[in-house]
Amino acid sequence: MKWLSFTIHTTTEAEELVTELLSEQGISNVEIRDRKPVFDPETEAMFREVMPEKLIDDGLADIVFYLEEGEESAPVLQALREGLEELRLFVNVGDGGITEGVTEDEDWINNWKAHFKPFMVGDILIKPTWLPVPENVNARLMIEIDPGTAFGTGSHETTKLCIHALEREIKGGERVLDVGTGSGILSIAALKLGAAEAFGTDIDELATEAAVENAGTNGIAPGLFTVRTGDILTDEKLQEEVGFECYDIVVSNILADVIIPLQKEVVQHMKPGAVLIVSGIIHTKAEDVRQAILENSALRLLGSETLGDWVSFTAEKVR
Repeated sequence: MKWLSFTIHTTTEAEELVTELLSEQGISNVEIRDRKPVFDPETEAMFREVMPEKLIDDGLADIVFYLEEGEESAPVLQALREGLEELRLFVNVGDGGITEGVTEDEDWINNWKAHFKPFMVGDILIKPTWLPVPENVNARLMIEIDPGTAFGTGSHETTKLCIHALEREIKGGERVLDVGTGSGILSIAALKLGAAEAFGTDIDELATEAAVENAGTNGIAPGLFTVRTGDILTDEKLQEEVGFECYDIVVSNILADVIIPLQKEVVQHMKPGAVLIVSGIIHTKAEDVRQAILENSALRLLGSETLGDWVSFTAEKVR
């Protein structure tokens, strides 16, 4: 199968916002090419054996996305060009041009793997399945992930924010609902941190297949992690299967525009006193999410955390 590849020529300063713009257009097959160092200094010291050549950030970034050949691209490109011009009002997007190419199926599916390196979240090691563990790593827990073709590793910042919150909230024995589970990384982290069971949902069947495979890779016993494909916002059958007022923690690392309606829906699945953790929120939309949570009488906002350009919120069900 051939795919159309489109490259947005932008800057490292704008790449998070441009990636968010692509997500809003329903584009998840994204590859970021820049010269930013992959590691923070603490992690770099641990992974010298698997690190790429030292990079010097030149401030430029190419963001590549893919559409299936034959798929209508004109409306998507028009929306992206308009969005890029809007972004120019508050961030340097650089050239902002979009060039087109053609690639084979196996090319884009595997190219991004060169950019997925092991990283640490506190003393938890997150690593791709295809790379070895360096001998000098001292990690309390290890999570091995192969996102497959449907879901990338996600921004390290949003993953870290969610795992930090899970570490704080999990005491042992909790039931966790993971909406937009993707590769299953948050459910797997929750189970390894001591949760009793997890239920993951995702609208992408390829993502749910990857989540099941990753659970097996990480030694999660069958029955502890249930994964279903569907949209919990609209699928009543899925809502019933998920269950009502039975979760101690709900976590979702997706888009701000989805989190705003989602925080109204998921309260019916939470026990009184249960905790909601949401991230994947670019800083420019953080206030919209904050206000949505504050306006939800079933939730009490507990706090927020920021890492880079990304924000997470934690709230508690009060009734």
